[in-house]
Amino acid sequence: MGDVAIASAGLEDVALAHPNAELHLSTLPPWDQLFVSDPRLSKVISIDVRGQTQYSATLRWLKAVADEQYDLVIDLQTTDRSRLLLSCLWLIGAQIPRRAGNKAAIPYNLAPKNPSVVRHAMEQLALTLDAAGIEARTPRPVLHYSERRRKAVKKLFQDLRVEGDYAVFLPGSQAAGYLKRWGAARFIGLANRIVKLGLKHVVVLGGPDEIEECERITQRCGQWLVNLCGRTQLLDIVPICEGARFIVGNDTGTAHVAAAAARPMIVICGPTDPLRVLPAGDNVSAMQAPLPCINCYRKHCSHHSCMAWITPKDVMDRLNSLGVV
Repeated sequence: MGDVAIASAGLEDVALAHPNAELHLSTLPPWDQLFVSDPRLSKVISIDVRGQTQYSATLRWLKAVADEQYDLVIDLQTTDRSRLLLSCLWLIGAQIPRRAGNKAAIPYNLAPKNPSVVRHAMEQLALTLDAAGIEARTPRPVLHYSERRRKAVKKLFQDLRVEGDYAVFLPGSQAAGYLKRWGAARFIGLANRIVKLGLKHVVVLGGPDEIEECERITQRCGQWLVNLCGRTQLLDIVPICEGARFIVGNDTGTAHVAAAAARPMIVICGPTDPLRVLPAGDNVSAMQAPLPCINCYRKHCSHHSCMAWITPKDVMDRLNSLGVV
């Protein structure tokens, strides 16, 4: 989800550079849900080329793309999978004249001439766009939600009596990446500090992998904490976060989508490098412990010191320095 959110910034630059072009997007489900109301796009191709049916799905994808006879394709991520798919198009004779990617290799004929060592996906995205003659000038994800979803979020808040100032927490992560979680106990400590300063509510967001973590936080807080984990659609993240005074979260795909709201956000990092994974935008900052074992990218750890080092008081001090509390 984070990669797709970042790609939406590149999509904005493409739309600005080619205002009269017909733009299509190819992405995997369920991330096509992020573009159901996107006025920039005439079509979204969403075929799951993974899993048990990947062979037949790949054939369907190749036919769907070949039938469009595109003038230009821009690979906004350049993974091994996307390179393979585009190479298969080239091999079967479905030629797309201009093919942009982040490396000078088959199937790309547009690539950075002097690729430098880049760390963040936005930097790589800018190089790829430049190879296609497009200026990268959009600093954060751009995601469009419908008026219907805005009204649905407003009604949800009215039903739950969420009013006045509120903060948003993003306390989860994929189940396999549990080391990226700051921890329910620390989010509880931060939530209690926040309400003592006058904020009326803390809203917790998350997906299916994060329900238990969000419930742990809910059980230890008052009615002022509103748990929306599993109760919202993907694009609802943006209007919910647009109304927040600030956002605090882990390195999770949800944070990349929330960055589109352009609200002050702190992302707590430990085993992953913030220079690589931080959501895009000048509204986002990282917190990370000054330990020698940070950025280990491990899946398991016996001590989890990188997260334990950062306390709720530390986060409050950072929020204070940002002028949001």
